Formats: sequence, structure tokens, C-alpha cells
Amino acid sequence: MCNWRRVRNTYRQCGHAYDLDDEMIQCDDRYCKFSSQHPSTCVPPACTTTCWQYRQFPEQYNPFIDSLCPACIQRGR
Repeated sequence: MCNWRRVRNTYRQCGHAYDLDDEMIQCDDRYCKFSSQHPSTCVPPACTTTCWQYRQFPEQYNPFIDSLCPACIQRGR
């Protein structure tokens, strides 16, 4: 199923955290109504009984990066 990906980069040297824009992750499942592989001919009422009608919970990543954040680097910290 298609889902959103949420990423928050945390910078160890300054402790700042920045959320990146959410990104839509497309699946290749023809039975997911949000997928680009879902056939345009699959329409209700059949689609509502055979295909996923919702997205999965968002993937959440929080990488810890061993450096200063871009703002601190720009300020010359």
C-alpha cells in the first residue's frame, strides 16, 4: 500500500532537529487505489471491495547526523 514517509534529521553536534517535507511513497500494487498501477477501469462498487481504500501509517525516520545543522554551519559555529 502507498504511504507517507516522515523524516526528522537530528544533528548531534548542535542538538537541532529539522523535519523534512513529507514524501509520498508509491507502491506498485494494482489493488491499491492510490497506486499508479491501479487500473482506471477499476471503479466502485467493485473497487471498494477488492482494493485498498486507505494508506498505511506513515514511515517515520529520525536519523542522527554527526555534524552541525545547516543553519549552524552557515552561522560559522
